[in-house]
Amino acid sequence: MSAHHDTHPHTGHDRASGFDLAMAHLLELDAEVLGSCLTELTGLLAEHTDTAPARILDLGSGPGTGSLALARRFPAARVTAVDVSPWMLHRLREQAAAHGVADRISTVEADLDGPWSGIGAGGPYDLIWAAAFLHHVADPARTLVQAFGRLRPGGLVAVTETDFFPRFLPEDTGIGRPGLEARLHAATNTRPPHEWTGHLRGAGFTLQQRRPFEIRLDGAQAGPSLNAYAQACLAKLRSHATGTMDADDLDALDALLDETQPHGIARRDDLTVRTTRTTWIARRP
Repeated sequence: MSAHHDTHPHTGHDRASGFDLAMAHLLELDAEVLGSCLTELTGLLAEHTDTAPARILDLGSGPGTGSLALARRFPAARVTAVDVSPWMLHRLREQAAAHGVADRISTVEADLDGPWSGIGAGGPYDLIWAAAFLHHVADPARTLVQAFGRLRPGGLVAVTETDFFPRFLPEDTGIGRPGLEARLHAATNTRPPHEWTGHLRGAGFTLQQRRPFEIRLDGAQAGPSLNAYAQACLAKLRSHATGTMDADDLDALDALLDETQPHGIARRDDLTVRTTRTTWIARRP
């Protein structure tokens, strides 16, 4: 997931930064609420593989929602998860143990903008996964070249991006002027959607599929974590909205984010999830 503002700061092994805690919470809620999309995506990868992948590399793994999904989809595979944050990797190992796949998921702490010398030990890989990650690196073209070199011939890379942060609210929330969420997105989501087709081809890959996923879920489909997910997403956007929105809109948004208010996001029963994601699946010839 990306709002085009995130970075991955390096943290100490003994405690998580506020950034890491908030981001892990958001990513885990994302995987829970949008689990059907994740299942569909890993199923699509299974259709493109010539044989079930035995070695998978998860780049920018965060707390491991992708690693866990891949381990479920490919039960014979071993997954190597790479992230710059030791706390994120610690969280991933906890989750892998809780889901009974700790023996199949290993972790590597590495800055993917630096040398990749420690990332090839589990390869060559059959599948490389990069979800909501590629736009974080300093040089995406270089990163894809490095990924190409760690895939076996015929191996796949899957790059996924969130085209925009999900929307949740009705047009009229009963607080402030109608259209608040649309104005929030217009103020904070100022860059065009990412496009990696040219970068993949430039790195030597053959594009197999560019697949948009349109996500439209009502409350029943999204499940019990919808309110917490909406709260986390809108709070993140709110952190970037100061100075870009009218004071009245900011006040209305703050009222919606107030968990004690009866019309607040945490208590609403009229939320939905609307977003799109795009996945590029490419093969090393």
